[in-house]
Amino acid sequence: MSPATAAKLASAEVHDRLRAQILGGDLAPGDRVPSERVLSGELGVNRHAIREGLKRLQQAGLIEISQGGATRVLDWRRHAGLDLLLDLMEHGRPPPAALVRSVLEMRASIGVDAVRRCVERAGERRRSEIAADAAALADLAGTGDDSLVDGYTRLWGEIVDGSENLAYRLALNSLSAALDSLPDLAAELAPGDPADLRRLGAAIGSGDDEAAVTVARVLLEGDIAVAR
Repeated sequence: MSPATAAKLASAEVHDRLRAQILGGDLAPGDRVPSERVLSGELGVNRHAIREGLKRLQQAGLIEISQGGATRVLDWRRHAGLDLLLDLMEHGRPPPAALVRSVLEMRASIGVDAVRRCVERAGERRRSEIAADAAALADLAGTGDDSLVDGYTRLWGEIVDGSENLAYRLALNSLSAALDSLPDLAAELAPGDPADLRRLGAAIGSGDDEAAVTVARVLLEGDIAVAR
């Protein structure tokens, strides 16, 4: 193993250990993070690895590093961004139903509005391509074809791209990554009714924003019940 690889693994160990303690509540907001000397002794890694691991936690909004002072835990609910979502989904299996519900509610909120804006902003050619892809997916719905899950994710990516909302695109990336970490859940969310997919594609293709929003709401808000 090269020195660079060893250093990367060591800093990852620091990051993962402290992240688990913070998300698990062992280190609460305002708590002082153990010193570099203590962490080095506990984990058997050098101080450079400690600093790199702490830097990653700071970038994630989990801790605040004060030069010359104590490094303290932040309230990640106030300071962290969507990048933490995947960590939360992976921290303890299965994830809490409330967390899954939150992810699905945000997915529905973004998806429904993205459909409306896609119909408003995307050109006729782009909307026709989305309609064709939705129709192709409809042929797979209910067949058990493994490609349906990935295809459904790509379809929503096309719709969000068509909405021309970059914030939605970035949020969708985080939401999709979180759901990908739970393949059984992702498979359960794949549409089983081909008619809904065909209606969604037809509405987008024809430029009927009201019909597209109605179908999108049925598809996405119906999935929220999975978390209950």
